Amino acid sequence: MSEFILELKDVVKTFGGVTALEGVQFQLKRGEIHALMGENGAGKSTFIKVITGVHQPDSGLMLLEGEKITLRSTEDSAKLGIAAIYQHVTAFPDLSVTENIFMGQEIKTKLGIYNWKLMTKRAKELIEPLSKNIDVSKPMSMLSVAQQQLVEIAKALSRDARILIMDEPTASLSKRECEELYQITEHLRDEGVSIIFITHKFEDMYRLATRVTVFRDSKYIGCWDVDKISNQKLIGAMVGRELTQMYPSKKARIGDTVLRINNISKEGYFKQVSFDVKKGEILGLTGLVGAGRTEVCQSIFGIMTPDSGTIELEGKQVSIKNPIDALQLGIGLLPEDRQSQGLINELPIYQNVSSANMNSFIKAGKLDVNAEEQKAIELCQKIQLKAKDISAPPSSLSGGNQQKVVFAKLLNCDLKVLILDEPTKGIDVGAKYSIYEIMNELTANGYAIIMVSSEMPEVLGMADRIVVMRSGRVVGQFDTQGTTQEMILEASLKHESDRREG
Repeated sequence: MSEFILELKDVVKTFGGVTALEGVQFQLKRGEIHALMGENGAGKSTFIKVITGVHQPDSGLMLLEGEKITLRSTEDSAKLGIAAIYQHVTAFPDLSVTENIFMGQEIKTKLGIYNWKLMTKRAKELIEPLSKNIDVSKPMSMLSVAQQQLVEIAKALSRDARILIMDEPTASLSKRECEELYQITEHLRDEGVSIIFITHKFEDMYRLATRVTVFRDSKYIGCWDVDKISNQKLIGAMVGRELTQMYPSKKARIGDTVLRINNISKEGYFKQVSFDVKKGEILGLTGLVGAGRTEVCQSIFGIMTPDSGTIELEGKQVSIKNPIDALQLGIGLLPEDRQSQGLINELPIYQNVSSANMNSFIKAGKLDVNAEEQKAIELCQKIQLKAKDISAPPSSLSGGNQQKVVFAKLLNCDLKVLILDEPTKGIDVGAKYSIYEIMNELTANGYAIIMVSSEMPEVLGMADRIVVMRSGRVVGQFDTQGTTQEMILEASLKHESDRREG
């Protein structure tokens, strides 16, 4: 019997002359959680689609338990016990949990009628080991992202999956939801399921995996035991160059207070929030999901209006009723969801860059398209945006480069304060470093930055000071020097009584 349940040897896949996989190797052991890492564009998505039968390789071998297999469809892979859980759940939102689990494999009576009673019973049996809080009669649209992922896992188990591919499953989950998913993943491993866990997060890898494989530029780079490879070596394998540190050195000199928030409150969201941010400073705003961080930032930017409290800019009280007011005062927001809130994918890159400050390109009542394009080129070069054509839509770019387009849009305005809400969410490690460099360059040029982040290492690595929120209140403020993850987490978890007040 082969040591490996799944093995790929020298797999090649091309699309119209573009190589998506070049001589890729991969080996998955029985009952193993195996991390797969690499930057966006490394070939991970194509790899998943080859294993699940969506794409057929041009050459190379795929072996299942030592026997050569050929997958011509997703049905072929499902019959062999191979299933995938994707980052963006591909469910039918208006159908029930039961209907989603048994879609395409409905149980019927002897008369050929759907046996809903038996399917509901079986759905409960599949879901209950994963979660006690999912009603199988509810439509998928009523479930959280984490719950929808569990339904997808149940669906895979209903087909007797023995190889499960999990694609960035923790990308949109809270810390608590991540821990619950970790426990479920370990339970599946203990039940004999072999798991390929695709992630950008080192925390996922260290928590779950015994081995890690890295792809870069469509090629296999190497496979290592997790407990025998350093962060530095792993990052070097992923980006093709050695990053001597996770976070670049700061250049900025911190100056006077630019923005001061005084006891702002919004019923149902946050209460008596106060902090300030200085010129050249990165202020980290952290806390558990639901702490009210995003809502506070939206209030500073004019998306929401506080019920009480004041906002001061350079020592003067200001009134911000909408985002236009904020931009005119010199306050910009990079939203958490760049796809729906930061980018307009129907427009080319250069028009996205100019969209927040179109008036600056109007001359004699007409839009100066040449000036608009030239400014976009200048800003894209400044932030080292990798785009072959600025007339292409942002959707043609990787996640990191899409985020740079939003940065460029903000830099096209005359700003003093930048609010960055989860600026590296869903971005690979090499692109993260590039975003960090942009942030440091901005603070060196006098910008004040408020960075909302759920990643504590990122907050400690980038922020000069840290504000911790819990249940809509500020529960701690720290200088980064001497502060640990444990101190931040303790502040995030305490003051439970605050949530019960009011």
